Amino acid sequence: MKNSTQLLFGFLIVLFSACKEDKEKVEEAPTESFRNEVAATEVNVATAERKSFDYLINATGKLEAGAEVLAVIEQAGYLLEVNVREGQYVKKGDVIATLDPTEAEFRLEKAKISLRNANAEYESQKMGFETLFASDNTEQKAIVDEQLRAKSGVFLSEVELKEAQMAFDRSVVKAPISGQVADLKYKAGSLVGASTELCQILGTNEFILKVKVLESEISLISINQKAEVYPISNTQTALSGRVTGINPKVDESGLVQVSITLAANKNLLPGMNARAIIRAPQSNSLVVPKDALVYRSGRAVVFTIENKESKWNYVEVGKDNGEEVEILEGVEENSTVITSNNLQLAHQAPVQIVKE
Repeated sequence: MKNSTQLLFGFLIVLFSACKEDKEKVEEAPTESFRNEVAATEVNVATAERKSFDYLINATGKLEAGAEVLAVIEQAGYLLEVNVREGQYVKKGDVIATLDPTEAEFRLEKAKISLRNANAEYESQKMGFETLFASDNTEQKAIVDEQLRAKSGVFLSEVELKEAQMAFDRSVVKAPISGQVADLKYKAGSLVGASTELCQILGTNEFILKVKVLESEISLISINQKAEVYPISNTQTALSGRVTGINPKVDESGLVQVSITLAANKNLLPGMNARAIIRAPQSNSLVVPKDALVYRSGRAVVFTIENKESKWNYVEVGKDNGEEVEILEGVEENSTVITSNNLQLAHQAPVQIVKE
């Protein structure tokens, strides 16, 4: 009986020990296998490179014609003809309007007669100095000739004829430059005053886009720097331009006006809105794709990969061109950075690089 009791007691001890070991194994299993059970996040990657980086300065403005000149009616009168319409192309010197020339013609004819009379009087007075004008005394002849022309009224009549001719010429309005007619203000039959604006001639051999940029960016812009211009009417096609002017004054909003010149284009009209992108190359910048940058609690973060795990890096960001971003501090050159599935990624999370 005693042996049976000891045997039973020994069996219970063995059974208890076996149950305890199984319990310890059950308790220890989740801790050991937890990391292996979490699926690795698939990610795309890129390399943090040190290279030339194009910083893009964006600005908007309005297109202007390369030249804008007023065609002015210089003297008062009735418009007999207006030979142009708005939008018409004219060449420099083309007659675009004609005033009634009756009064101007009368003054011109009167001035011609006055000059003929003055010349006749001059010749009559000159006959009293036949001996002098037949001599070789050049100096004395010049003095007497000038006195006779003044006394006979030749000089005054010549000036009056020029004035009358100018007045007659002003009865015809000519295009001051080649270009398109805009803002035509009068029609034939209108009574106009002197120095009246008839229309505007727009020289559209080239266009100028005037934009405003931040004063902090003006140091990145220089004359002849290349620019891309996108008219609002066609935002997909870039037109080539170059910087031709920088206003040396900052306005009250902290902006500086920059002029960009571009070649003529049939689809452009003065007054159109357009967007300009001025490229400002930055050399020797540490750059990562913009997709590598995420923000956590308002701070910029870039994830790198170490030992198949993600590493959280706070970074200081520099310039941004829409595709790449400059990293000033926080990531080492040639680091492998994560560019996808990084919005909710945690520090030291297992990751798997997707082969493209």
